[in-house]
Amino acid sequence: MSDVRVTVQRDSEREERVVTTGTTAADLFQGERSVVAARVAGELKDLAYEIAEGDEVEPVEITSEDGLNILRHSTAHVMAQAVQELFPDAKLGIGPPIKDGFYYDFDVETPFHPDDLKRIEKKMQEIQKRGQKFARRAVGDDAAREELADEPYKLELIGLKGSAAEAAEGASAEVGAGELTIYDNLDAKTGELCWKDLCRGPHLPSTRAIPAFKLMRSAAAYWRGSEKNKQLQRIYGTAWPTKDELKAHLEFLAEAEKRDHRKLGSELDLFSVPEDIGSGLAVFHPKGGIIRRVMEDYSRRRHEESGYEFVYTPHATKGKLFEKSGHLDWYADGMYPPMQLDEGVDYYLKPMNCPMHNLIFDARGRSYRELPLRLFEFGTVYRYEKSGVVHGLTRARGFTQDDAHIYCTREQMADELDATLTFVLDLLRDYGLTDFYLELSTKDPEKFVGSDETWEEATEVLRKVAEKQGLPLVPDPGGAAFYGPKISVQTKDAIGRTWQMSTIQLDFNLPERFDLEYTSADGSKQRPVMIHRALFGSIERFFAVLLEHYAGAFPAWLAPVQATCIPIGDAHVPYLQEFAAQAKAKGLRIEVDASSDRMQKKIRNAQKAKVPFMVIAGDEDMEAGAVSFRYRDGSQKNGIPRDEAIAEILDIVERRVQV
Repeated sequence: MSDVRVTVQRDSEREERVVTTGTTAADLFQGERSVVAARVAGELKDLAYEIAEGDEVEPVEITSEDGLNILRHSTAHVMAQAVQELFPDAKLGIGPPIKDGFYYDFDVETPFHPDDLKRIEKKMQEIQKRGQKFARRAVGDDAAREELADEPYKLELIGLKGSAAEAAEGASAEVGAGELTIYDNLDAKTGELCWKDLCRGPHLPSTRAIPAFKLMRSAAAYWRGSEKNKQLQRIYGTAWPTKDELKAHLEFLAEAEKRDHRKLGSELDLFSVPEDIGSGLAVFHPKGGIIRRVMEDYSRRRHEESGYEFVYTPHATKGKLFEKSGHLDWYADGMYPPMQLDEGVDYYLKPMNCPMHNLIFDARGRSYRELPLRLFEFGTVYRYEKSGVVHGLTRARGFTQDDAHIYCTREQMADELDATLTFVLDLLRDYGLTDFYLELSTKDPEKFVGSDETWEEATEVLRKVAEKQGLPLVPDPGGAAFYGPKISVQTKDAIGRTWQMSTIQLDFNLPERFDLEYTSADGSKQRPVMIHRALFGSIERFFAVLLEHYAGAFPAWLAPVQATCIPIGDAHVPYLQEFAAQAKAKGLRIEVDASSDRMQKKIRNAQKAKVPFMVIAGDEDMEAGAVSFRYRDGSQKNGIPRDEAIAEILDIVERRVQV
């Protein structure tokens, strides 16, 4: 044996070591149970990797992003083995890690039943306890084809090896662009082969290193994500470093399910997506309409106070407008097919409002004295989404954007962006969202218009504006639209989920394509800078986010019914109707439950409807000219004079606070 010199890197600390040939990464980190893999020269390796001269080795903890992916990918392999032990005719698709879990696709004769998932999970537990070893071996293409001759989808992936594999859904996790590798699951005692799969890895040392997992559900999924391919059965699961973390995740999912805006929308009679209209096209019911109107009215008032001017544009336009803007070159897949409204002329439902706002700017000559010009519209747009990704109000085919386009001079650009981002964050806070970070999306080198220089200038300006807010700034390389970089406001809701909210995009290119000009102070013609800004993103999606954030219990200023009056007996109905009329005259949304239900049922009904205030009255209240309050949390306050009761509700509404 000879000596091998290696460097162990832990964060900023470096440790030089001398080891013998044959030493593995597992030997380097012996006794460190949380280490599940190693990173060598930036590449992830199994712990079985043999250390070579000059290696720089970094431990990969199971709690790190890479560690979680390795845990979940290994668990996906255990699930696939369990499926094939229980369903020997099942053919393997792909099984990558995903956010919070994993999935694996199978070609089976009959879709999986929930009872099948219970059997599969039990079999996985057996495999986990066996402590089978994950063993990597490199194979040539022909050898891999021979070994996997009974797996048609794996054979297809072998043919995709290389750059094409990266474009195929999940294929890079299987074959990548380098040599092919197969992972054998070996019996812990005898070393005999139990199961094998084509995979890049790395994996955990053994199945016993999987601490906690659960299968969640099954669904149909097209092979490699294409509707042209066969539909397979996909099983989703989740895996975590500890049982406590698994339990916490399952509790989080249960809470998220309770808050699902589609479920709450139905229970609270807010909106629906009728089959007769079509997927992704919602209608708002009266109560939902009230919430939406209040949201829009408040936003409208704030925009007017900040110097925005309201415009309106049609829902469809000639295709030439989108040729001019570049959308037909870069965004055609997201647009509905054209309509022949005039002979030989294609019309399109608009997917965005910016080209039409440019025409408003260009309708007459503009002076520098008019800038910045802030045009704002509640503009309904239509985008073609595949049925598999449409999801209630959060991913719709028709929706209304609170869309603004700001035209300014180069000198005004930085201050205008700064004011716009501050305005956006303040308005989101008014709706009850307070936990933010910012994302800076930069140029996609394969999909952009304009020069590198203008992109660099625009990106740097946005970076400085974002940094002034003092919020975390996360890079999003290649995530920009084709015409300019953008800042995205990301917010966390009440249970910690992240949602993308507002976007601010800086655009030097569309003003060029539309030949927009203004007359400067010296009489010369100059090109304006264009800022695209959507605050809600879409009103429908923002509605859904707030609905889930508040779990349907909207603050009083947004609640469709701000108070329900509940009489103790029939004799008290006229008294409360008089109180309600007095409150409505002050602008409050208040109802009287004059039904024949008993009082306790009326209280339960108001609780289910998540009404902020219940106003109760009986004989003593009538004699005193007062009412009693029952708050949404169940607490109660008695004997409040009527005027004071109305004043309290008004104060809560006007201050936009939660009760």
